[in-house]
Amino acid sequence: MTENERVQLNVRITKATSAKLDEIVEYYQQGLKLGRIYKGDVLTDIIEKSYEVMNKQKKSNKRY
Repeated sequence: MTENERVQLNVRITKATSAKLDEIVEYYQQGLKLGRIYKGDVLTDIIEKSYEVMNKQKKSNKRY
């Protein structure tokens, strides 16, 4: 899959989780000043960062 291909995810989340996502999107919006920030972009960024952390942890666990 190339960078431009997209997959639509339909998920159910609690109202509290949705409110947290809205707050995170607002935080990104204020911090980046790049124009409109979308929830999908924020979720992509969070997933990419979490994936990097996961891989670092996997590598450090293999050392032992």
